[in-house]
Amino acid sequence: MSSSSISKRIFLVLNLVVVAIQVFLIRNVSSMNNTNAYLNHKCSEIERKYKPKSPYEGNLNFLIKDMYKDTFVRGFVYAYHGDDPSTVYILLQCRGDSYGSKCGSFLTTATSELRRRCPMNKAGIVWFDKCLLKISPTAFFEKIDDKNKFYMYSTKKVNDPVSFNAKTKALFTELTTKATRRSDKLLLYEKGEMNLGKMKLYGMVQCTRDLWFTVCKTCLDKIIGELPKCCNGKEGGRVVSGSCNFRYEIYPFLDTVR
Repeated sequence: MSSSSISKRIFLVLNLVVVAIQVFLIRNVSSMNNTNAYLNHKCSEIERKYKPKSPYEGNLNFLIKDMYKDTFVRGFVYAYHGDDPSTVYILLQCRGDSYGSKCGSFLTTATSELRRRCPMNKAGIVWFDKCLLKISPTAFFEKIDDKNKFYMYSTKKVNDPVSFNAKTKALFTELTTKATRRSDKLLLYEKGEMNLGKMKLYGMVQCTRDLWFTVCKTCLDKIIGELPKCCNGKEGGRVVSGSCNFRYEIYPFLDTVR
């Protein structure tokens, strides 16, 4: 076999390896963007538990079934049903890039998971990558929930944390201004990006849509102020509460097609 033939075969094999790696990376990014991973949950014990086949359980089941159709249109539902002491309040908020039919499927996932993790609890909250679900026997409309809150962040750090932190805060400040401005379509959600030399910074902010835009701004300003505490110099991070959240990464993490 000639050396020319061997070289061609080696070149072909190397090309196939490169293509395989590229496909692997593309699939992983796509998979990451399309999943709705479980993030966290909190069961409230103060309100105690309801009994099987009780009026509370009946009201909860009614709400879950009734609100399903609304999630397709708005990506957000806040509703209540029943009379005291069996009134149930429920909120579902999908991420701003995940409205439509996706949001309906998220409701099914979230209700199933909340019941599994907080069985028979009258109050609880569960967070997924693309939605949150909250139930309670007491009204929480238009109120900031910062008691239910957690941090997530990358283990990798950037080379210049001080500069990176400042630019991340600047991006979130800009996104908050846009998300909370008065408009006919107040989604309380905004995404954006910023050039950082050879890389880009991607970010998003969002509030649950039961909040007034001024209250949303207060909520976001508060958690953005926690950036140094939660994510100092980290390549990616987020603060998630029961009423608002932010996330940033150095790679795209939002869906481009709804």
